[in-house]
Amino acid sequence: MAVKASITHVIFDMDGLLLDTEKFYTEVQEIILARYNKTFDWSLKAKMMGKKAIEAARVFVEETGISDSLSAEDFLVEREEMLQSKFPTSELMPGASRLIKHLHANGIPICVATGSHTRHFELKTQRHCELFSLMHHIVRGDDPEVKHGKPSPDVFLAAARRFEGGPINPQKILVFEDAPSGVLAAKNAGMSVVMVPDPRLDASYHETADQVLSSLLDFNPSEWGLPPFDKAAS
Repeated sequence: MAVKASITHVIFDMDGLLLDTEKFYTEVQEIILARYNKTFDWSLKAKMMGKKAIEAARVFVEETGISDSLSAEDFLVEREEMLQSKFPTSELMPGASRLIKHLHANGIPICVATGSHTRHFELKTQRHCELFSLMHHIVRGDDPEVKHGKPSPDVFLAAARRFEGGPINPQKILVFEDAPSGVLAAKNAGMSVVMVPDPRLDASYHETADQVLSSLLDFNPSEWGLPPFDKAAS
């Protein structure tokens, strides 16, 4: 199979891609909306995913028509209390550990670029510190260089600058994302992107990505000029 691009560096999104945290947001948002006799659906979820918290919160209260009763700021305060207890139970997504360890073992520089703020990042990753320690660096949503959340390319451009010898040429970088806004952010940064979307996400969102997979387990590094998985390991 023809190599899609000659990739030297890899950037990972975190929520819904490496960690199964998106379900927590869904659960909490369903509880809040139920008070207003409204339901949370995947078309709304798609618009919120990957964005900075306050940006996603504005989408939430405006699109559901509850902004007169609940401000974006108050929504975040209420959501925060419920999420604090859920985040430390975060599990890895299938194939995440295998892919990260494989790339690291083969000397491919890797990092995380997430919309999550430091406080949430630490809660979500506390059971997975060893795996996340393999990252060259981590850029979070509250980083001073990230002026705008996804779909703005800020977080990915900041990530590219911080690799050794950076900034790395965007054409040499492969981004892994699950969210429509994240896929757009990667493309806006001039990078290639593999999308691993939730199956409930409308397929129209798949079109922007260079490749769409149902799981990280389906990723074939050779297609991107990256070292192949060891047959014995897989």
